[in-house]
Amino acid sequence: MAKGGNGATIVLKKVEEGGHGHHGGAWKVAYADFVTAMMAFFLLMWLLNATTEEQRRGIADYFAPTNVLGRSTTGSGEPFGGRTPHASEQMTQDTGAVRVERGPLPVLPDVETEDDSTVVARPVPMREGPEGEDEENDPRRVRTARADAPPGDVAQEAREWDAPRARRADGTGEATDPRNLSDAELRAEHERRERAAFEQAAEEIRRMVAGDPALAELGRQLRIEQVPEGLRIQLLDADGQPMFALGGAAPNERARQLIARVAQVAARLPNAIAITGHTDATPFRGGGDRSNWDLSAERANATRRLLAEAGLAEGRIRSVAGYAERQPLLPDQPTAAANRRVAITLLREPPPPPRQEAAAPRAAGTATP
Repeated sequence: MAKGGNGATIVLKKVEEGGHGHHGGAWKVAYADFVTAMMAFFLLMWLLNATTEEQRRGIADYFAPTNVLGRSTTGSGEPFGGRTPHASEQMTQDTGAVRVERGPLPVLPDVETEDDSTVVARPVPMREGPEGEDEENDPRRVRTARADAPPGDVAQEAREWDAPRARRADGTGEATDPRNLSDAELRAEHERRERAAFEQAAEEIRRMVAGDPALAELGRQLRIEQVPEGLRIQLLDADGQPMFALGGAAPNERARQLIARVAQVAARLPNAIAITGHTDATPFRGGGDRSNWDLSAERANATRRLLAEAGLAEGRIRSVAGYAERQPLLPDQPTAAANRRVAITLLREPPPPPRQEAAAPRAAGTATP
């Protein structure tokens, strides 16, 4: 540019910038680890919610086997213990039904028969000894008996299996009479079945009363309990809600309906029935020579007639009695309304008689010539 010129001065500014440094990929690795951890977490939550305890144990054994036997080829060491997540754990077969009786050792479930007859599977107890390992007393073996076998054979077989338990019962190692043990077990089983039947009957009566709007409020006037005599069902009076008219033997309509419900349940059981009537200590004012004895007996007999009308067989009635005020429900309150009641008792059946297999040989040995 010529000095002294009058032209504009032009200034050029050039900025040279260096390139950005190269960024590393560490954040990508961290992000991938985070996503992987979240995926594993949600997978774990799903497994805990969608599997059973047995399936979770199978998964754990797969990743960290703790049992050498789990590595066999039976499938127990595979995921889910060799089962599918949707296994119903119940298999069907067309070779007949299998009934398993309770025993001291587990019973193998895969018992099959050659025909369609019912099979009773019993475990074979282990031999009493330090080892307890022989083919005859192998606990994995199961003895089977046909359900249509003669009763004597089955009873004899049962006594043979009960002999080791008889030796263990007294702690002496000497075998007691197995027939006595079998009789005791038979009585215990009879009592257990009868107790269960009574509990079911009591629950059914309560459910029927609670489900009927007309009788629901009478639930507090219904007392059901098991007593030494059997199952006692009592219909109690309440203040302002009597079951029978005052001084009368005829039950009111609600009492009739309640007795009919009791008859429906009692008719399905084989037990004999005893009916008793009770009053409070208030003297009877019916006139003449009648007393609480007559009133309680008449109410018990009226209950018997209602049970028969509801379908209960007359032959089931063992006794009908009135006890007046001699057996109060509340002894401390002799005039309480709850003492006026009718009791229907399903009597316990006698236990089965003991077996008499050895009676004949003894009788033959003592016969006179």
